[in-house]
Amino acid sequence: MIDETSATEELSAAEFLRYSRQLMLPELGEEGQLQLKRARVLVVGAGGLGSAALLSLAAAGVGQIHIADPDAVELSNLQRQLAFESGDVGINKAKAAAARLTRLNPHIQVQVLPLALRGELLAEQVASVDLVLDCSDNLSTRYQVNQSCAEGQKPLVSGAATGWQGQLMTFDFRRSDAACYQCLFPFDANLSPDDAMPIGSCRTLGIMGPMVNTLGTLQALQAIKLILGLDADSGMSYLRRFNGLTMEWQTLAVARDADCPVCGYQGSSSPQNRGSSQRRSEYVDTGK
Repeated sequence: MIDETSATEELSAAEFLRYSRQLMLPELGEEGQLQLKRARVLVVGAGGLGSAALLSLAAAGVGQIHIADPDAVELSNLQRQLAFESGDVGINKAKAAAARLTRLNPHIQVQVLPLALRGELLAEQVASVDLVLDCSDNLSTRYQVNQSCAEGQKPLVSGAATGWQGQLMTFDFRRSDAACYQCLFPFDANLSPDDAMPIGSCRTLGIMGPMVNTLGTLQALQAIKLILGLDADSGMSYLRRFNGLTMEWQTLAVARDADCPVCGYQGSSSPQNRGSSQRRSEYVDTGK
């Protein structure tokens, strides 16, 4: 468990040296590094996306990282899940990733959650952190994480990758008019809560390792920007799609769906219905 009393409000000499290259950035500096040190981030899923995101967050000095994953490391994971080694096969991913992160950076604190987060437990974890990275590999988890973040008004950075394709989404639920994951992908009532691998997963389509690593690293970058208050997209939700074969990006602005059962407002007074936007969800190609 995390011992919050061990976090200090200043950087040690070792931390100054460790983070010296990013401390030189005018957008970060010592105060920005302290913001990272004070930050608490939940990463749901420690697979391909999660591995890359976790390593980047730990190396950057994010002070408290919560890792949730119920699965054990498999041999087939090692092609793309960079937090693990051959000796980790059979070990729970959250536990193996936590051990790797503490070896990488002894100045951070890691909480291990070797289970599937759902219901009240998920809501409690979301409430205990500053932002959430959804690095999961199933739709049921994605919808639940989205709803918990919307209800808890915590920023959510979601990534996905299969084959040579990837996508990155940021939903800043601190804003009353933020769109959500369900605005983009309306919930399928026929989806089982235990649906583990939706159509189009890496198990059915395959995955190029650097693709999922790229998207996971970008999730970490977006999280760091949110912590530092540097996210230029905070006024709008975006879906960014990346084609690894052509090296091309497509950026789509996403408007909030007023009828969305998670973040919409029409016909409900529940806490998640926070804003007054009447726009329906739509894609607008920004040309970026």
